[in-house]
Amino acid sequence: MTNTIEINWKGARCFESVAPEGSVMIDAGEAQGGQGKGLRPKAMMLTALGGCTAMDIASLLEKMRAEVDDFSIDVQGELTDEHPKYYHKVLMTYRFYGSDFKKDKIKKAIDLSVEKYCGVLEMFRKFAEVSIDIQYFPAR
Repeated sequence: MTNTIEINWKGARCFESVAPEGSVMIDAGEAQGGQGKGLRPKAMMLTALGGCTAMDIASLLEKMRAEVDDFSIDVQGELTDEHPKYYHKVLMTYRFYGSDFKKDKIKKAIDLSVEKYCGVLEMFRKFAEVSIDIQYFPAR
């Protein structure tokens, strides 16, 4: 399977990334000649990682009947000091909200995403050390 996107210049440092499923704006910050009208490319990488595992988790929790009221994932990437700067360390913090958690099933869902299903995470492993943290909170 091949995926194709098209990047269209919108002026200055602003671009639109168009895929068959939709589009997203990419832009630099003002200090880099942009207007901040979209995500930065490296932020999009972290977004892809978080989105990939989030979709896995939502599907797996439903199949396992381990519903939660809500969940979020914080993805923090540490860049190298030298150019070309890339993420060499990534921390994914999974935050679950609710009560009566089925922690064993939640952990299994995360493990399946991290070890088997999330292709974006597998790509990240080629260049970064990826760690995870799981946290539980009362319903918001």
